[in-house]
Amino acid sequence: MDAADTAADAATAADADPEAFAPEAALALTEEQRKIRRTLRDVLAERTGPEENHAATATPEGYDPELWARLSGTLGLAGLALPAEYGGGGHGPAALALACEETGRTLAPSPLLATAVLAAPLIEALGTPAQRAELLPRVIDGSLTCALAVPGGSLALALGLTGDNTAEDWSGGGRAGGIQARAVADGGSGGRDEGPAGSTAGSGGRDESKAGSGGRGWRLYGEAAQVLDGHSADLLIVAAHTGGFARSRTLLFLVRGRDGGIPGLVRTRGAALDLTRPHATLELRDAEAELLGEEPADVLGALAATGRTAAVMLAAEAVGAAGAALDRAIAGLGPGARPGRPAGSLQAARSTLADLYVRVEAARSLTYCAAREPGPGPEGGPLALAQALEALSATAGESVRLHGGGTTGEREARHLYRRAASDELLFGPARRLRARAAERTGLFGEVAA
Repeated sequence: MDAADTAADAATAADADPEAFAPEAALALTEEQRKIRRTLRDVLAERTGPEENHAATATPEGYDPELWARLSGTLGLAGLALPAEYGGGGHGPAALALACEETGRTLAPSPLLATAVLAAPLIEALGTPAQRAELLPRVIDGSLTCALAVPGGSLALALGLTGDNTAEDWSGGGRAGGIQARAVADGGSGGRDEGPAGSTAGSGGRDESKAGSGGRGWRLYGEAAQVLDGHSADLLIVAAHTGGFARSRTLLFLVRGRDGGIPGLVRTRGAALDLTRPHATLELRDAEAELLGEEPADVLGALAATGRTAAVMLAAEAVGAAGAALDRAIAGLGPGARPGRPAGSLQAARSTLADLYVRVEAARSLTYCAAREPGPGPEGGPLALAQALEALSATAGESVRLHGGGTTGEREARHLYRRAASDELLFGPARRLRARAAERTGLFGEVAA
């Protein structure tokens, strides 16, 4: 049996019985994980599809709120990897990756990535006990959506995916640009305050590092672009620079939504390459904020660990999307599917799909190996993401060619290509993901920070 036959048999097996699909068995899923996959696939099959997804992206939220309430509140999707003490499942990254693969199969728009993958781990890692107790249960039950905002469209660098996030002043560095934070005494109701660059104004030399507690608040000034779900999120986690030269640092701040809007904040939903990945530009003009956690804190380390885990979840989504497209393409080459097609052309297409099948399964294996890595943030995440995005791009391109212009399959394939391109723009590109992974693991020299 050649590789093309193997790919065709796998697609047939997946259609007949998803639980018997051979690659899944190779992933050694537990019965609980199989149940998660089966339940999600059933729910998403009911509520998603090209037309349903398009309608959902046209809503003010950019997703279907009823579906999200069911996925998070009823099925516990948002809390799969969060601690049980806050109401989460405590299942770890592998279970969340499994869920992301299923949402990726349908390209379902949802706040899962922005809320559960990017924001919640930062709250868990850096938040005070009071902040965790207040916010994480609301994330888990789906009543609170979040977004991570970093200045200059530098999300990949801020998360340490394409470079060392400690080596560059991507948050502002006290210069023009970025987002600046200043501490304000008594929550901004008067009294002394500190300038944007950390120079004390009438403070008598007080320790600015303790600002943000004991009644003090913060104000943020600057702009963040390409903030995933930033137009609708209830809670924004904003990376901003504060302190003078000697105390220069990046901190994370909570900007809470209010009825009627947030004073000092303007959100503008942007035109997205992939409509299921809506993003916004945030303009902060002395917007009220609250410090996430307490100083001192390893903010940059937490961002990098979150980034490596997020890379796994993005890879799982890409693998799910590529796998679904491959299944459809293989089914389209079945007996009687394309009458009159020359035998040579059919064999060439089968050979191409066999190569894609191998690439997709390699990406899937890398993804789940990374998801099972111990420690804060899997080192294999960026490498798995690079492999998965390339597999998705290749599968989408071949699907466009196979389906032909003007068909439903061709339009779906083009959406896949936009998803891959959008993720590369936000979190890549793939070559930089590979380079950073090699740098961190010491493949070509010393291990990076």
